[in-house]
Amino acid sequence: MFYWLIDLSNTVPGLGGLHSFLNVFRYITFRTGGAIATGALFVFLFGPWIIDHLRIRQGKGQPIRTDGPQSHLTKKGTPTMGGLMILSGLVVATLLWANPLNPYVWIVLAVTLGFGFVGFYDDYLKVTKQTSGGFGGRIRLVLEAAIALVACYALVRLGRDAQSTSLAVPFFKDVIINFGWFFVIFGAFVIVGAGNAVNLTDGLDGLAIVPVMIASASFGLIAYLAGNVVFSDYLQINYVAGTGELLVLCGALFGAGLGFLWFNAPPASIFMGDTGSLALGGMLGSIAVAVKHEIVLAVIGGLFVLEAVSVIVQVVSFKLTGKRIFRMAPIHHHFEQLGWTEPQIVIRFWIISVMLALAGLSTLKLR
Repeated sequence: MFYWLIDLSNTVPGLGGLHSFLNVFRYITFRTGGAIATGALFVFLFGPWIIDHLRIRQGKGQPIRTDGPQSHLTKKGTPTMGGLMILSGLVVATLLWANPLNPYVWIVLAVTLGFGFVGFYDDYLKVTKQTSGGFGGRIRLVLEAAIALVACYALVRLGRDAQSTSLAVPFFKDVIINFGWFFVIFGAFVIVGAGNAVNLTDGLDGLAIVPVMIASASFGLIAYLAGNVVFSDYLQINYVAGTGELLVLCGALFGAGLGFLWFNAPPASIFMGDTGSLALGGMLGSIAVAVKHEIVLAVIGGLFVLEAVSVIVQVVSFKLTGKRIFRMAPIHHHFEQLGWTEPQIVIRFWIISVMLALAGLSTLKLR
């Protein structure tokens, strides 16, 4: 919305003198700062009202798994669907500060809200039925895959060149794998995988939101560089015109995440729930596909990959041998069983996320 102020100054009599001042709204970096502030402020202001409203509506709050760590039983009654807070701040900040004519903004936002709706319905079933399981996993995956396939098809059509269906390999400037239209399926796999990986990570107070914010900041920078012809040429990364605007969305997510962390810090007043974790993971995955840095997502989001792999390994091992590799999966529960306190796990995982983000960003130059 604010992006159009410069056009308003050119058409409305009497505002011509403000042209030079309003021109600042053309700059992506300025609007990103505004999105961060708006997202954070919105959640700070409306967060308490949303929490109170959800607590009244949900009654007993999110069901706590009886087969999980016993320390989690003390969290009984805590409301879930906190992702609504994040998504509200994200959408408001994006509508105010992003360029509404940029198609990448709408594609990524559509994936985010689509995954958020799937997660919301899952949370709704858990709360209303007071069970730790929502609706069928296969149905959920089918819905996520459908959303991701449509988004990837739109991204490929938007690119209209060989690059839009290609996979760039980090550290090698000339290694590019062209998947053709099979890339639509590959891209959808990345988006669905990212959504569910973040969902599995969301198991402790504050554990998921900070790594998501770190990944968001990292991919905001990558999007800005990939969308700038000068920077992308200097760094020898794929230039994708228009993706620089995704920095504003990443800023909106970062700001809304800061606001949510205020209420999600231990002991949490509200849980993110599938509403937030699926949506934010889907958003990161779609941005990675849009800016052609899918493999880098696995590095920057390495913590999410580790959490997902720990569950896969645990399930496969138990089905094949009847034995478990970890004391409990996802892996953050394994460390709980080893005697680590919740703050120790959360903060140490945050540190790992920072290190992985730096490693992922280093791929921009080491080619």
